[in-house]
Amino acid sequence: MPDRGWRRLVPRGPRGLGVRGLVPRGPRGLRARGLRAPRPADDDSWAWLEPYPSPLAESGPPSMSLAFIAALQRLPPRERAALVLSDVLGFGVAEIAQMLDCEHAAASRLLSSARTAVPGRLPGQAADEDAVVSRFTAAFERGDVAGITALLTRDAWLRMRPLPLAFRGRKAARHFLAVLAFPGGTPGYRLVATRANGQPAFGCYLRDAAAGIGRPCGLVVLTVDAGRIAAIDRFVDNSLLPKFGLPRILHEDPPGGGGPSAAR
Repeated sequence: MPDRGWRRLVPRGPRGLGVRGLVPRGPRGLRARGLRAPRPADDDSWAWLEPYPSPLAESGPPSMSLAFIAALQRLPPRERAALVLSDVLGFGVAEIAQMLDCEHAAASRLLSSARTAVPGRLPGQAADEDAVVSRFTAAFERGDVAGITALLTRDAWLRMRPLPLAFRGRKAARHFLAVLAFPGGTPGYRLVATRANGQPAFGCYLRDAAAGIGRPCGLVVLTVDAGRIAAIDRFVDNSLLPKFGLPRILHEDPPGGGGPSAAR
């Protein structure tokens, strides 16, 4: 079965730390926790970060992308607090100064320093995102490794959270997909669309033809940039799926039945 290689990589150790830990009680306590992941690809300080659900149509405060949250971890606590209060929650500099118990000028310096260190912006749906997501879904569901790879940027990341496993670049990603996800080009997955951190995401299910169901295989989150995929993050913890309104098991309808149905 095509999922066996992936299953060998699923840890039995501690669960990932959630994004809820980012804002525990107040601005002074703002923090994002993570563990430093070892190679093979590069340094990664957010291996244990979990995604959070965001609406299909953005409303209210903007969502924080996975990359934005990861970058927050590298900031000193007060800079992190100032940036989240301003760019995510929409507070003005005067209000931030009051909450952080500092002068207006000091709050401005904190924001300036934080924005210099975190150049990435909060996510918004790109104009070409729908086309990329459609092509990715079709390629993934038919086991088309070449098709998936063609959508990647040259330096794209492929990561499995919370495992200390990351690959960078088309060649490395293609090898991982061909050997572990789709050995022999075997199709067998169904994707159910959702959004995480303001980014396109999917519940991933492995088809079990004998039982007529799709078995859960975690959550896949895409980072789309300029018409290509800059990162594919797969979160292996299946307990995340219900938090995104996704079924624990996907039932395949008989021919003419109108598509798959969900069992929660």
